Amino acid sequence: MSDQIKPNKKALMRRGIWILLALALLLTVVTLLALTEDTADISQADASPVLQSVSVLDLAVSDVTASVETFAEVRPRWSADIRAAVSGRIVEVREAALAGAQVPAGAVLFQIESIQYDTAVAAAELLLAEAQLALLQAENKTTISRLQFERDSARAPNDLALHIPELRIAERQVASADAQLHAAQRQRDDTVITAPFSGFITERLTSLGQTVASGEPLVKLVDDKQFEMTAELSRESWGLLDHPINGQVAQLVDTAGTPIGTATVRQGGGFLDQNTRQYRVFLEVNETTGQSILSGDFLRVLLTGRVVKDTMSIPDTALTRTGHVWFVDQNDQLMRLAPDILFRLADQIVIAAPAGGQRQRVAITPLASFLPGQRVAPHSVKD
Repeated sequence: MSDQIKPNKKALMRRGIWILLALALLLTVVTLLALTEDTADISQADASPVLQSVSVLDLAVSDVTASVETFAEVRPRWSADIRAAVSGRIVEVREAALAGAQVPAGAVLFQIESIQYDTAVAAAELLLAEAQLALLQAENKTTISRLQFERDSARAPNDLALHIPELRIAERQVASADAQLHAAQRQRDDTVITAPFSGFITERLTSLGQTVASGEPLVKLVDDKQFEMTAELSRESWGLLDHPINGQVAQLVDTAGTPIGTATVRQGGGFLDQNTRQYRVFLEVNETTGQSILSGDFLRVLLTGRVVKDTMSIPDTALTRTGHVWFVDQNDQLMRLAPDILFRLADQIVIAAPAGGQRQRVAITPLASFLPGQRVAPHSVKD
């Protein structure tokens, strides 16, 4: 029995030795891993950080002539509903009265039946002839009475003796009859409806054979030669203009950015629009060749303003959505600034120059990851 116990003790000793060896190996691996991690941390800490590359534009502070930009609609100077001046049945509609037609001033549009007005003219002519006859008779009586008193070497006692009152009444009757004749002729002439100015017929409101009343609209006519615009400016933009602005010439640019004409300021300021609380500027569009400017166009209006000192023109990409601009100082550190925007022109924004010298470096493509005071690697680009 003692012989069986001895082998078991040897097996237990071997097993214990293997366990001790495994524990020692495990401790060695853990120690090596710990030492490796410390070395990696120390190595990473010692490495120099990579600076973020930033594209900057080197700009100089300068004086600039302000340019105020706004939008306005081109409107015809004259726009009217052509109405019937007399009542009657329409017996003729000319081609010029159809919608879309371009008509010159004085072009005939409609003809209203004129029989009753011809009759009125004839009656007025008769009344005038009778009044003229009565005037001749009154003049003859006055002349005879005056000659009779002269033959008798007597003096007429009063105007009645010379038939002077009858003569004055006859003269007024002639004047009244003549005025009635002119009124009747005017009404007869008004049976022919003509265009008071050149333009386009935008809408026809009556038809052939229709009976119209005096004052009833017939067509809508808009001017095709003279145009005007009404622009609105904020208080800031108004302050940038060179006053007085009356007579100044503004540039007109279409939606594609092509200059298409000019307009002269007729009047501006004096009152604010009741709805927008902005200044209103009234312009007259100058004549252009061809049909480059049409009624209804929505154009950009560029007004030349006064000279503004100490400004900087930056690209519009440099302005962030939050309204900030990032500059890079002499130590290559980022600075954030909320600029005082003076005006915009095309793809440029003119701002009041920040303090810090006559030249500034502005980041043209700011990123959301920018932080104030962050060191960067600026890369200059050409304007």
